[in-house]
Amino acid sequence: GAISNIPKNLKNPHIVTSTDGVGTKIEIANEIKKFDTIGIDLVAMCVNDLIVQGAKPYLFLDYISTNKIDLKKLKSIIKGIVKGCGLANCKLVGGETAEMPGTYENGKFDIAGFSVGLVEKKKILKGKIKKNDLILAIPSNGVHSNGYSLVRELIKRKKINLNKNKFLKTELIRPTKIYVKEILNLIDKNILNGCANITGGGLKDNIKRIIPNNLCAEIDLNKVNTLKIFKWLKHSGIKEKEMLKTFNCGVGFCLIINKKNIYKVKKYFSKKYEPYIIGKISKNSKKVKVNGKIK
Repeated sequence: GAISNIPKNLKNPHIVTSTDGVGTKIEIANEIKKFDTIGIDLVAMCVNDLIVQGAKPYLFLDYISTNKIDLKKLKSIIKGIVKGCGLANCKLVGGETAEMPGTYENGKFDIAGFSVGLVEKKKILKGKIKKNDLILAIPSNGVHSNGYSLVRELIKRKKINLNKNKFLKTELIRPTKIYVKEILNLIDKNILNGCANITGGGLKDNIKRIIPNNLCAEIDLNKVNTLKIFKWLKHSGIKEKEMLKTFNCGVGFCLIINKKNIYKVKKYFSKKYEPYIIGKISKNSKKVKVNGKIK
């Protein structure tokens, strides 16, 4: 077991934990034989869930299981995990690698991550959302790590060779954006009332979790800046309802803030990830109302 000190500058620390994997994005990595970014995805899927609670990522552990250890592939995967931990400013304190020839086919593998974060009790993001707060979208940088079973089914149906399709090959292996640095800056400045990591379940299901009773997140889909990859998926036959349920559609993370803080919030983001308004908080027993359509 790995031993770590709890930082002494925390007066009333609370532990936040998260565990996740990257789903069948692994099969994309296998198909195009690129393994040095999937570890970034793994870290992102875990730490982006920690910061929703206001926690600073502190420790990370990984689990890699495979048919037979391929050192070159393993080093590439771990290289990505190390890079992801660097982006999240957390320690990689241990992990486990298992050979399971009876469970996995030749060349197949799976990865899982476990992360620990720390937060002062008074900084836990809970109970701060109010009527008339704004809902801001932070852009994703692509599909992230959700919906790949549906993507792969579409690719199979259309008989697409990923290695010969430069656009899809680039987009589908692009690593999940890690939002730690930007979100922690907002928490430190006390200008964040709530936030949601937009993963499986899409905008509606993920925002619903943080909305207090008798309040409603009203979201205008017409305001969402839909990325090219999602336009391609929609035009390739995936219905709007399925798109919204499965993918982030260009919104990787959502912020809920007091409208007076919008310019303060924006200064902590690069132009590529600058937040923009997609809705507001209103009084309603229905926690989420979605209007409009994705472009």
